[in-house]
Amino acid sequence: MSVTAVVGMQWGDEAKGKFVDYLGSSARIIARYNGGDNAGHTVINPLGTFKLRLMPSGIFNPGATCVIGPGVVINLATILDEIRLVQQAGVELETRLWLSPRCHVVMPYHPMVESIYETAKGQSRTGTTGRGMGPVYADKVSYNGIRLFDLADETVLAEKLRVQLAIKNPLFKAFGLPPLELQPVLQEKLAQYAQIAAYVRDPFGRIQEALTGDEDILLEGAQGSLLDNDWGTYPFSTASTTLAGGASAGLGIAPHTIQRVVGVAKAYTSRVGAGPMPSELFDEDGETLRREGQEYGTVTGRPRRCGWFDADLLRFTAQINGATELALTKLDVLDSLATIKIGAGYRMEGDETGSLRHYREGDALWLGDARPEYLEMPGWQQPTRGLRDFNALPAAARAYISRIEELVGVSISMVATGPDREDVIRR
Repeated sequence: MSVTAVVGMQWGDEAKGKFVDYLGSSARIIARYNGGDNAGHTVINPLGTFKLRLMPSGIFNPGATCVIGPGVVINLATILDEIRLVQQAGVELETRLWLSPRCHVVMPYHPMVESIYETAKGQSRTGTTGRGMGPVYADKVSYNGIRLFDLADETVLAEKLRVQLAIKNPLFKAFGLPPLELQPVLQEKLAQYAQIAAYVRDPFGRIQEALTGDEDILLEGAQGSLLDNDWGTYPFSTASTTLAGGASAGLGIAPHTIQRVVGVAKAYTSRVGAGPMPSELFDEDGETLRREGQEYGTVTGRPRRCGWFDADLLRFTAQINGATELALTKLDVLDSLATIKIGAGYRMEGDETGSLRHYREGDALWLGDARPEYLEMPGWQQPTRGLRDFNALPAAARAYISRIEELVGVSISMVATGPDREDVIRR
């Protein structure tokens, strides 16, 4: 038995889905343990291109049971769309997809509450995906949540909805939004639940069986470590725990069973939404990264902010996740650049000490005032797209990878040189 966690090391969009799909061929269980449909994982394989938000990216491995654990919040419309999408590609789901009945459900009022929060914040808005993640997790921890368990009983669901609409509707009225009526919401959710009921089954026993047997388990984290609600750039973060350790609570798996943590990071840095990003570029190099990397959000479609690789951030997230190795993605996006920079730490305005500062020292406001200290390296200006042999990379590209390893303190075991499943260099 081996347990591998695939975790994003930056602000999400690192191509975790690619590596879950790539590494999932031998796994018997592939499981999501956090987040909701604010996550977007793109998988490209012989069956086509699939943009998944809730379905585990390893669903295309026919021998794997795919689990959505209780730490994930479910938008019923999204999971129904994905079930149809994957089934149309000829993938069998009836025996393989398991949704924990402990999953909380995104209700129609959650995106409405989130929009009120964002509007009220004005220029200080967080820049959320608009999927209602913050409010649904807030309801969860304040004992106001509705779970898949509840949707199985119309009487229970109706009473819980009555209470929640009594709380939410006055808020909507105060902000000029129309109130929600109980019956339409109730009937919509009952109808949606009826379509997924066959997949709702508790995965805990199956997971424990795999742990005690000779079965490989692959854990799929959503978002990135720098969006973690505790350790990320709060409040410009997500609502859930995005670290490898989040699998313990979000899936019911003991920490000591996780033997391998693959941290996925782009060969540069990107971010969607508001919040500090010290290495962000506003010049032609930034435009090159966005254009060549097709940097537009899977969920929102928003153009991503792009910048140089920030090794200080990666060193921190590698340590907090216990990363045993790194997977570096989108190396080919850098192919045309004459000079490439790596952030190695920060300088602060007026700081006379001369020493480099580090992410762990401050909060989001502090990081917003930090200016990266860059190391410059020559670019290779040769195509690397599709290469699958490390020695075939240009010498400057190999040197760039080695420098990242030195600064982060973790070996890079895999390098992605293109979007296809097999566009990976194994070291």
